[in-house]
Amino acid sequence: MAIKAVSVSSVERSERDVMPLVKMMTIAAWALLGIGLLLSLLNINHFSDRNASLMVGIGFMVGSVHIYVIRTAIHLVHSRAASKVD
Repeated sequence: MAIKAVSVSSVERSERDVMPLVKMMTIAAWALLGIGLLLSLLNINHFSDRNASLMVGIGFMVGSVHIYVIRTAIHLVHSRAASKVD
């Protein structure tokens, strides 16, 4: 009966490239902010909670901020992990 030894050091850890995700999230956040501003400014004359397009515009602006914050967190975690490896 033959015993084979397997070396764990031969397995290399591959790093994920998050820059395309970061760029896509940046573009999405700015696009949603623009859409939200456009919707809000076009319907500001009737400032009420019953104005659906104004509320959707405000929601787009809030959502864009959340997307940008998540994008920043992903970028910071990835850059910190990359600096630890070096």
